[in-house]
Amino acid sequence: MTDQKISRKRVLAEGKRQLILGAAKEVFASEGLEGASLRAIAAKAGYTPAALYFHFPSKEAIYADLLRSSLLSLQSEVSRAVSELNQPRCSLHTAAMAFYHYYARNARELDLGFYLFRGGMKPAGLSKETDTELNKALDNALRPIAAAAAELGVSQQEADLIMVGIFAHATGLLLLLHTGRIKMFNAAPEALMEAFVESKLREIETRIPQ
Repeated sequence: MTDQKISRKRVLAEGKRQLILGAAKEVFASEGLEGASLRAIAAKAGYTPAALYFHFPSKEAIYADLLRSSLLSLQSEVSRAVSELNQPRCSLHTAAMAFYHYYARNARELDLGFYLFRGGMKPAGLSKETDTELNKALDNALRPIAAAAAELGVSQQEADLIMVGIFAHATGLLLLLHTGRIKMFNAAPEALMEAFVESKLREIETRIPQ
């Protein structure tokens, strides 16, 4: 087989794979991971279930691939936002807001990241190895926040706690935003996020004079 034919075959295979992933995302959104089936995903993609097995061994593997891609996009966006910044205060603020803005724009990605496609808020996961990998990808996306906090002078343990606090605050606000619950408080979630990040920065600066 010539290099040209091999390259064409790879392009076609990747095209089919992306079509399957797009179809799966729609099925997961409507049926949840537990309610979804390879048959339903195959039908949405226009393939037979047997054809799916050539690309993915299970629906859980498809879900993991979608989440992996989402987290890599998140990491890329946060990294790009801080790539040309050299002042840690600005880096921390920018990284935190980049995380918030990514999920503010992409509600389904937030559902995916918290396994909400599985039917609500409850402990959930895939395999132990996959969960470890995906958790590491999320940590990598958040890591610029902790790195900037450490550069401002706090211990690594404190920096990690600041990162977790910002993550928790952001996801809470995003949940209120995407469910519409924020309207009952007549509040602006982005402004609340900005205020929280600034409060953490002031806490650091009060304890560690710059």
